[in-house]
Amino acid sequence: MPDTHTSLARHLKETLHLWLLSLRDMLASAGPVLVLAVGLLTAAYWWLDPQPPRTVTLATGPVGSAYDAFGQRYAQALARDGIQVKLLATEGPASNLHALREGRADVAFVRGGSDDPAQDASAGIMSLGALFYEPLWLFYRPDALKSIAPDTRLTSLTQLRGLRVNIDPAGKNSPSLMQRLLEANGLSPADLRTSALAPEAAAQALQAGQLDAMVLVTAPESPVVQRLLLQPGIALADLPQADALSRRFPFLQTVTLPRGMVDLARDLPPDDIGLLAATTALITHEDTHPALRQLFAQAAQQIHGGAGWFNGARDFPNTRTSELPVSPEGDRAINGTPPFWQRYLPFWASNLLERMWLVIGGLIVLLLPLSRVVPPLYTYRVRQRVFRWYARLRAVEARMDTGEADTTTLLNELDELDRVASQITVPLAHADELYALRSNIEKTRRRLLARKIETTSPVVAQP
Repeated sequence: MPDTHTSLARHLKETLHLWLLSLRDMLASAGPVLVLAVGLLTAAYWWLDPQPPRTVTLATGPVGSAYDAFGQRYAQALARDGIQVKLLATEGPASNLHALREGRADVAFVRGGSDDPAQDASAGIMSLGALFYEPLWLFYRPDALKSIAPDTRLTSLTQLRGLRVNIDPAGKNSPSLMQRLLEANGLSPADLRTSALAPEAAAQALQAGQLDAMVLVTAPESPVVQRLLLQPGIALADLPQADALSRRFPFLQTVTLPRGMVDLARDLPPDDIGLLAATTALITHEDTHPALRQLFAQAAQQIHGGAGWFNGARDFPNTRTSELPVSPEGDRAINGTPPFWQRYLPFWASNLLERMWLVIGGLIVLLLPLSRVVPPLYTYRVRQRVFRWYARLRAVEARMDTGEADTTTLLNELDELDRVASQITVPLAHADELYALRSNIEKTRRRLLARKIETTSPVVAQP
């Protein structure tokens, strides 16, 4: 029984040794091809830079605004993929655009009509898609109109003449927009008693009667808008001229706040209200890593894809209302079909495959012909362990033929050569070559022994 265990252990040891030796030969034979493949992949990885930075800056807007709320949702969405989103609080959309131009932000919320789109496009600024409507909210106190008109409804911007009106100063964007609308109606800021309080302070002043009207350009998710829509004594202006103004200013669109949208139980508003709205887009720079642009575009679908006060489900994000060129990542995320592997792979692996698939495919095409040299190299390495001893065997035979050494010395060399050959390990497919070597050694030994017998036998004299 002990002999059986010893034999089994020896057999396992020999098998493991043979397997490791074959693996070493295979790795050594495929080494040049592997080194070439690793070198090309490393160079492609360095050139393409597929993995994005782990930190990205998103310019939002004033703290507590709708932009700020959306920014926090983007931060939560990208955190699931290991990306930290730093929120840069600004004065508003125009400040966001400036931060993007100056390199202080990688992505930003920017409202339509903020600046010159052609200039921004030439500077490498692009859109990831339009996200939502930002209506122009004109809240007013009906009591303030009694002194100028019997009807306390505000139906035209010309009725604001001489009133105390606050214009949202956020990012110096709303004043520019409001100034264009006033000029279209034959008014100038001097015809109004304007102020530039922050939205929260202006809302409090309007409720306290210190203002007659206030203008906001923001998403309906804004807390100030939500509160003023429910505030007694405060009305939202319905502009009958909204269609005409949208024709004059292409970046504006007409939207309708449906009856009962704010509060169905209280039937607020009691009628449909027509509003002007600008479209807010997610803007980025061409220097921002493509993988980050893709992540933001995909997150936009999750955050803005539902139905809202002014849009149906899947109306946003879209590429139809973007004033700037849409980046390929945004267009593919919004209008295309994501690769199937994104459903099964983590972000880093999916992104690596998407950025490197062309390189990997080309590398496979290149290595297929080169891989044909691996089997001959492997065969050469294995045979070399056997064939290199033939040189020593030929030397022994040459000395035997020339008589340079005595027979005993040559037999001792053959015994040593046979001992070495018996310790050579080769795969079973090449065992015949090993046995051929040992067979040739034995043939040489027999020739030597025969010659020794001939030289040592006594010579019989002839009578």
